[in-house]
Amino acid sequence: MTASDAYAWREALLQEARDLRIGRRIPDALAALARLQGQYPRFSRLYHELGHCHIALGDAPAALDALHEAVRLNPTLPAAWDMLEQLCRMLGDSAQAAAAARNWAALKQLPAEVVVANSLYADGDLSLAEGVIRDYLRKDGANVGALRLLARICSESDAPDEAEALLETALGLAPDYHAARLDYAMVLLQRQKHLRARQEADILLRHDPENRAYRKQYGAACVGLGDYDAVIDLYAGLLAGPCESDTEIAELRLWRGNALKVEGRPQESIADYRAALDARPGYGVAWFSLANLKTYRFTDDDIARMRDAQSGGDVQDMDRIYLCFALGKALEDRGDHAASWRDYARGNALRRSTSRYRPDDAEACVQRLKQTFTTQSFAARDGWGIADPAPIFILGLPRSGSTLIEQILASHPLVEGTQELTEIGHYAGELCGLDEACGLPLHPEAVLQMSPSQARALGARFLAETRAYRRLGRPLFIDKMPNNFWHIGLIHLILPQSIIIDVRREPMACCFSNLKQLFGTTNQEFTYGIDDMARHYRAYLDCMQHWNAVLPGRVLTVHYEDVIEDLDANVRRILAHCGLAFDPACLRFHETRRSVRTPSSEQVRRPIGRDGLTQWQRYAEWLAPLRDRLGDVLTRYRM
Repeated sequence: MTASDAYAWREALLQEARDLRIGRRIPDALAALARLQGQYPRFSRLYHELGHCHIALGDAPAALDALHEAVRLNPTLPAAWDMLEQLCRMLGDSAQAAAAARNWAALKQLPAEVVVANSLYADGDLSLAEGVIRDYLRKDGANVGALRLLARICSESDAPDEAEALLETALGLAPDYHAARLDYAMVLLQRQKHLRARQEADILLRHDPENRAYRKQYGAACVGLGDYDAVIDLYAGLLAGPCESDTEIAELRLWRGNALKVEGRPQESIADYRAALDARPGYGVAWFSLANLKTYRFTDDDIARMRDAQSGGDVQDMDRIYLCFALGKALEDRGDHAASWRDYARGNALRRSTSRYRPDDAEACVQRLKQTFTTQSFAARDGWGIADPAPIFILGLPRSGSTLIEQILASHPLVEGTQELTEIGHYAGELCGLDEACGLPLHPEAVLQMSPSQARALGARFLAETRAYRRLGRPLFIDKMPNNFWHIGLIHLILPQSIIIDVRREPMACCFSNLKQLFGTTNQEFTYGIDDMARHYRAYLDCMQHWNAVLPGRVLTVHYEDVIEDLDANVRRILAHCGLAFDPACLRFHETRRSVRTPSSEQVRRPIGRDGLTQWQRYAEWLAPLRDRLGDVLTRYRM
């Protein structure tokens, strides 16, 4: 059903309920509204009509509940506020009546088109709301409320660049429009512009230091910048204040637990995750966060609680997926590999059903890169970019051992570990365009259309924009974004003296480790199916073999298994490639205290182990299709 068909069906059923109520067939009207609520539980006008029905039945409390829900979902329903005022006055609640009257009066001051568009937006009719508000802005382009509404629509319609521009315009016209500034900070955060997002949150907090929404926004920006010390106390302060609901308590506990985990305080992290589950027992992401510590062991009671939550009728889809991966890990730790695989497979299937990833797109991208970036194209651009050796790019596939290599290097006194930075991917998108499904470069030839000065400016921009993540001021710093292997050509042209390290893991071990890992709601979508995973590994390997052919010696390939087998020799080899003198602290990497954001955070705080080499073999009978699809990659990955 298309959006317009759904809208027509919804409106027809609402009109049917309205006609039945007017015809005094109240039970039939309620039945029609129940059908509508089953399909569209957040449709505000159905609750307005439900209020009418309860008034017709003489049930004032039920009518009040329905009307309050209508205006909670959609504060721009003038008729619902009017009706709520009258009902409250009739019941003698003058304070509530006055509040409803104020809201109704405020709406009457707004242009009718803005009210209509806001109402459509609140009910999820984004395309209709967009049409109405764009028409209005052609007449009154300086209406900051309309600009803010269009920005919110753009943000939800995957057009964050336009949303950012609209909010900048609105704030230029009305700098004290705090609601628009909060939206602006959120859009900046969505676009991974963490420093600017924190600066906007600072402005808001100077206006209202105790505002919980502003404090949460500030905390989210700090997390994006890797400043976890700041948010641990911030979230504790929010928890000490009045929380709106158990859901808010659970979210704050989760966020604080995540910060404590990154800072290497696992016991305190576990306590916060458990507190989140006390507030919301079916909170799938909190269960998964315990599993994602990798070192946590679930009790019999934990497993029973997760099974109960998983079978609950009201569990949300993403909670169910998180629970599958958490149970898979719990059962794997107990040696019940058959049951563990069932949960991993179920979680992957559920997550894969929502994914837009297409392996054909990744394979096509490899071919485009091969055709574009040749030995000749690099030779013609020799000496381009900014000659700064500070960045170290650690890349490859997720779960390849890259966090271990990062931790080893960040243990050197001249190297600072940051996080998986998104800047290079953004530059590739600006230059080349990205496909919607996989986020891969569509037109890599655009990189070669840069002038020497543009390449230098882009390299300087990278160094400037990543400065916020370099809090220790060390000469070298690490960008550990694994997906940067797609962008090695761009990196080489804008930062020709940067260091690039490809961390590669044996295919079966790497693919299995990805198949049992959940990467949140949007990231690494190739990891949720055996065929997708195998084809992506092949695409990665083909891509890296091309870079090594056209840029010989530019990238150091580090095999995870070699590091496990001979740590000393491989640490010396990595340091030599980086132009660094050997430092014994790199062998004692597990003693280094620093923030680590990836799922391996607890593992790299322990001495090196061999467990990761053979874990997949316990699942060999279910991974036979993976082996078949990998084919010659099983040997070619070492070449």
